[in-house]
Amino acid sequence: MQQLIKLGFKILNVIIWAKTNPAPNISCRYFTHSTEFIIWARKSSKVAHKYNYELMKQLNDDKQMTDVWQLPTIGRWEKSCGKHPTQKPLALLSRIILASTLPGQWILDPFAGSGTTGVASTLLGRRFLGIEQDESFVEMSRMRREELNLPHVAELYRSKIKDLNKLNFTLNEETGLYGDLPF
Repeated sequence: MQQLIKLGFKILNVIIWAKTNPAPNISCRYFTHSTEFIIWARKSSKVAHKYNYELMKQLNDDKQMTDVWQLPTIGRWEKSCGKHPTQKPLALLSRIILASTLPGQWILDPFAGSGTTGVASTLLGRRFLGIEQDESFVEMSRMRREELNLPHVAELYRSKIKDLNKLNFTLNEETGLYGDLPF
């Protein structure tokens, strides 16, 4: 975090992802690693950022969203095109995207990996640009994106993301954007 500050970034929040189903510690010599940190920062303290307060409140049963998010780790259904060693769950990336962007906006992921940010962006009606140097992960990301062209796959993914079920909105086939969003 100190390096981000030295580079002129303003730290907005440090979110704690508390995994509801963490992998067990096989050695039985340590506590099970059940959290990860998400640093939410912006390049300059003078540049405005987007925070969808009312939407986050709606997702949190009409209470302010806290900086501790209890979400599951990646499910088997998210590994249909292969495995990535640090793949994040769609539920996590969906919440990040919902919190900080609007439909139709661009999202850049400079370390795209298996493409989870791209999948979440597509499901939420955002535009996506990913950068990845490992060809095998680029291919995995491409296959995951192609999978979304199958209507039953996109609907399956949406049905498994709790936040999307709470919002109860549908994709406009003409625009590729969602309607009935509360922002």
